[in-house]
Amino acid sequence: MSGASALSIIREEHAAVSALLRSLRLLAAKGPGERRAQFFESMRAMLFYLDEFPERRHHPNESNLLFPMLLRATPELQPVIEKLEADHASGEHRVRKLQHMLVGWEFLGEARRDGFTVALNDYIRLYLQHMQVEETHLLPHAARVLSPAQHAELDAAFAAALDPLASGRREPVYEELFDRIVGQAPSPVGLGHG
Repeated sequence: MSGASALSIIREEHAAVSALLRSLRLLAAKGPGERRAQFFESMRAMLFYLDEFPERRHHPNESNLLFPMLLRATPELQPVIEKLEADHASGEHRVRKLQHMLVGWEFLGEARRDGFTVALNDYIRLYLQHMQVEETHLLPHAARVLSPAQHAELDAAFAAALDPLASGRREPVYEELFDRIVGQAPSPVGLGHG
């Protein structure tokens, strides 16, 4: 992905997140079965990934750079950007709530499964809608209205914060996390059963 534009990076990171969300949904629907420890470990790893990368790397670049640039160039996008900003503001809380609910299911049993599954499916639906709005309403505008200097600034910021799951760029501190996700998660993200 070296030298890729920020808009390409955003799309590739969205594709990686979408695949991970679909794997989470499949894994949750299947349930732990006989591989209980592996199931909960995989679910925790995927939720941690969502908190660690999109929330802490991808979204800040959108909120701090892309959205303000677009607002200055295209003020009529303000309602869309305000909604996307609200999504970003609540995203970290939502994923942490899911992490807590998953622990409840793991330690308190099946009585907590339905609540987690409903919350997870709602989170996934909202997240997929969020990415679709960005790709259909913002990225085409960005391609048209931002200056070459603005594109260069965005390119540098997004290249510096690449998501290893989307880019394939390995970071030693995250090796174990990604080995767990890829080794245990079902397709389309991983090689695990499911």
